[in-house]
This record gives sequence, C-alpha cells and structure tokens, in this order.
Amino acid sequence: MEKPVVGFLGLGKMGLPMSLNLVRGGYEVYGYDVVQRSRDAFAQEGGKACESALDVVRAADVLCASLPGPAEVTQVFGELVSQEGRAGQLVIDFSTVSPQVNHRVAEALANRGIDYLGAPVSGGVERAVDGSLTVMVGGAKAAFDRAKPLLDLIGQNVFHISEDVGAGSVVKLVNNYFIGYYTLAVAEALTLAGEMGMDLEQLFSILSVSYGQSRIYERNWKLFISKDFYEPGFTTRLLIKDLHLAKDMAAAKGLDLPMTDVLIGMYEKAAARGYADLDMAAVYRYIQEVKNERQA
Repeated sequence: MEKPVVGFLGLGKMGLPMSLNLVRGGYEVYGYDVVQRSRDAFAQEGGKACESALDVVRAADVLCASLPGPAEVTQVFGELVSQEGRAGQLVIDFSTVSPQVNHRVAEALANRGIDYLGAPVSGGVERAVDGSLTVMVGGAKAAFDRAKPLLDLIGQNVFHISEDVGAGSVVKLVNNYFIGYYTLAVAEALTLAGEMGMDLEQLFSILSVSYGQSRIYERNWKLFISKDFYEPGFTTRLLIKDLHLAKDMAAAKGLDLPMTDVLIGMYEKAAARGYADLDMAAVYRYIQEVKNERQA
C-alpha cells in the first residue's frame, strides 16, 4: 500500500525529532515552523521544508502538529485547516491542550470531512529523538488504526484510550500535574539534603533503589541539576501553561485542588526571576537563590 504524504506543523524541540523519525521511516514529509532555523534543520535531514503552514496543509494526506498551546492549535486547526483542508485528511495533534480544545477543533474539522486525533506525548526531547515516546490517543478507532504506522515510528508506548478526542489530553494533563509536584519536590528535597551536608550524587544512588526514586528525579538530576545545566528540554513556561490547563480541567468539573495554586505560584515566582525559558529543573536553582538570599 502506498504511504500517505505527511505534513508536520511545528518543528521545535519535540516536533523536529518526531518529524524526522517519520522521514527516516520512509514517509514523504512536508514541514513548517515559524522559525527559519528549524525549517533549515528539517530540510537538512531530508524533510521538505515549506514557506507557509498553508503549503503543508495542501500537500498532506495526514497532517501532524506539535504546537505550543491552545491558542496556536485553535488558530491552525480551528481556522486554517477547517477552511483550507480537504475531506479525507487525517489530523494527528501531538500538542498539549485541554480536552475542551480537542473537542472544539474536532467538531470544526468534522464539518470539513477531516478526522482528528488528540495525541499528546510524554518522554521529553531525548525520547522524541530515539522514537520511544509515550503517545496518548483519543479519537475514533478507525482513525487511530490509520495513524498507527506513523505513531509507531514516534512512540514505543502507543495507547488508544477511547473514542473521545479529549481523552489523551486528560491523561497528559494528569501526567504533567504529577511532574509539577515531583519537580518542585526534587528541588526542595535536594536543597534540604545539601544543607545537611549530604553528597547529592551518593543520595541519588541510594534513593534510586528506594521509594524516593522517580523518573523525574532521575531526569532532573542526571540531565540538569548535577551538571548545573538548564538548556531546556521542557521549559518552566510550558509547565506553568500545563498546570493552568489542569486547573481549568478540574474547575470545569467543580473540583478545587488547593495544591495546584501552590505549584503555579512557585513556578510563576521562578519565571519572574528569569527561569521561564530554562528547563523546569531550574526551579532547583531558584530554590537555591531564595535560600542564599535568606541566609545572607
């Protein structure tokens, strides 16, 4: 069977390696990003870089996207694709948005005869590069089956949750709610251990085989804190966005989750100090900064 032509909108830290895994999988992939250097990097690795999102929409049988948030998803799909797309296309949206946004976009696209899957991913840049992401998919089973060969090139763990297009976003926002807790807990716990004179490398070795172990502890320590290096894989700004989305999702169900405000408040304070566009693990450096000010 002839492979469909793929379009990819959003060639950032996650979108670029995801799109290139599709290229390496033998697909003809057209891509666009607002940043020229991202388009250049895509083209250098065999992708077909376009000069506009519209060019990608017109070229693609299957249109993928990894966009920053609800505003961009609504603009691209709710406006551009719903007007310029064609019946029979399939949209696979890897962006992290609310389930409500998934539903609105799916409805707009359905009016054009376009199938839509909400398919957020987890695993960070390193897993995007090696094609081992977790993919959380909501949408019609027939659309999922059509998308599965592409999803298998992007993720090692691909889940079809239900036919609700927002189901993947529910799981992703719960996932990132945990991440918000764990990242702050790691920052504060390591600050406490350091003040008590503990060797933090030894502490990691011990806790890696104890109940204090977590993937976020491993990620944040190994890739960032131990190296005092915070070039972002996932920025503080994006974590704040996702925590707000989780809060809104809870509010829509009449739920009050008090710790959500605590987490958002802490990350927003760090962002205001210049940590917004560093990796979220840099909240450790923020906690250190506050500690030093109080001890001065």
